[in-house]
Formats: sequence, C-alpha cells, structure tokens
Amino acid sequence: METWDAIRARRAIRDYDTRPINPEDLNRILEAGRRSPSSSNEQRWAFVLIQDRDQLQRISQVWRGAGHIAKAPAAVGLVAPVSDDPRIIGSINYDLGQVAMAMMVTAADLGIGSRTASVHDYVLASEILDIPGDLRLAWLLGLGYPADRALKPIERPDRRSFDEVVHHDRW
Repeated sequence: METWDAIRARRAIRDYDTRPINPEDLNRILEAGRRSPSSSNEQRWAFVLIQDRDQLQRISQVWRGAGHIAKAPAAVGLVAPVSDDPRIIGSINYDLGQVAMAMMVTAADLGIGSRTASVHDYVLASEILDIPGDLRLAWLLGLGYPADRALKPIERPDRRSFDEVVHHDRW
C-alpha cells in the first residue's frame, strides 16, 4: 500500500480476527515508532510488545475504554518517563502522539488495524508489565487484522470539510 492510501485506510479497530500477526510485521511497526520524530531528539520512550493472551486481558483493565486490547492479537505499550514539569509532559505527549501515528500508519500499510487506549491505572499497569518506578505506561496501541472488513482507503471520511479546516495566509 502507498503511504497516502495507508493514511486514508487507517481507522480505529475494535474487533479483531484471530489471525496472529507476523513477527516481521510487528518489528516493522515497532521500528516505525523508534524512528519517529522526537523533541530535541530526546527519544523519551520505550515500547512493550504484548502478545500473551493473559497479559492482554490483564492490561486491558488499566482503563474502562481499553476492552479492545483484550481481544487484540498484539498490543504495544508506550512507556515514558514520569515528570511533574508541564513542559516536559507536553513534549513527551507530543512525541508519543507521533510515535502512535507512525505505528498506526505502518500497521495500516501492512493491512493491520489499530486503536489507541488511554491508561488510567498506572500502578496496575506497572505491576502487570514490570515497569520501573521512574517510568509509566502512557498509552496502549491494540493491533490486529480487522474482523469486519479489510482496510482500504475511505472515500468519504467522517471529517469536517477541507475548506472548514484549512485557512490560507490568515484565519
């Protein structure tokens, strides 16, 4: 799939079929995250690839909106340093957004669906994944082949119109 097609095909997947994901494809998705842009090239992230069925079930309990993680063939935990500094927190969150998008577009390019999930119970997440105390699980990314239909470019996305969003030279 071409990059433009992958961007247009990416959608939030809640239901996955049972096919496992090829390890080379998972590594490509993780590598896309590793190569993501980073504020001052700090690269304040690490990834935990989760494929064990019990681990996926347990980690899905870190937020009420993470139920799809329990049914995914794989998930990636995006781990970042703990900080009280609002500027650092903002920078890390921006970088993690870029990581997630790079991973999701790469997954879509491979025909693999994805969906993010927030984390609200950091203590439980740290216990489940053995995350050191100076780090926290910031986001989860569920991965799997869509159960309903294969990914393909969406012709009419549910988005505001181009003219409503794009302004030239001034508002």
